[in-house]
Amino acid sequence: MTSKNIVWHHHSVTKEERRKKSGHHSFVLWFTGLSGSGKSTLANALNQKLFNENISSYVLDGDNVRHGLNKDLGFSEQDRKENIRRIGEVAKLFVDSGQVVLTAFISPYKEDRELVRNLLEHDEFIEIYVKCSLSECEKRDPKGLYKKARNGEIKHFTGIDDPYEEPENPEIIVHSEEWSVEESVEHIFQYLKNRKFL
Repeated sequence: MTSKNIVWHHHSVTKEERRKKSGHHSFVLWFTGLSGSGKSTLANALNQKLFNENISSYVLDGDNVRHGLNKDLGFSEQDRKENIRRIGEVAKLFVDSGQVVLTAFISPYKEDRELVRNLLEHDEFIEIYVKCSLSECEKRDPKGLYKKARNGEIKHFTGIDDPYEEPENPEIIVHSEEWSVEESVEHIFQYLKNRKFL
């Protein structure tokens, strides 16, 4: 609960002024999908392309954030919700600073993704569903997590004993089982260009 003695302090430099200086819109690219679907790979590949185009951007990755900001959280439904809430607030700060922030989180619950969307303005949240079948994600299993989950070594694992709620109306769908990383990045990049975000 917020104290009544805390007052919002307005910045001397506005979000609009920061955007004007950087020469592009600021927004969140929210990559969601099963573990192993390719979220982090795509977010980092797109970030490299944005960097090469002189776009101010930063990647917030699920595993990396749990090493610091969210290291006190586990993987229960409640902790997952708090994980996403905190990331949403951090992402909002990046948007306010005039940057593009790419977030790579399983974020399995629609309600939590919607909470983050509602933190931002209508043109500041782009949900990217990295669509990949469970069988393909298990086949890839880059971190060996599915094997551990199937063996009962990991509890509350999304897709195995915890649900993943697919986005109903994402701005972008990337078919990572069928498309190359390059094709996927180009698909997202062209969307952003067409929307005149870049």
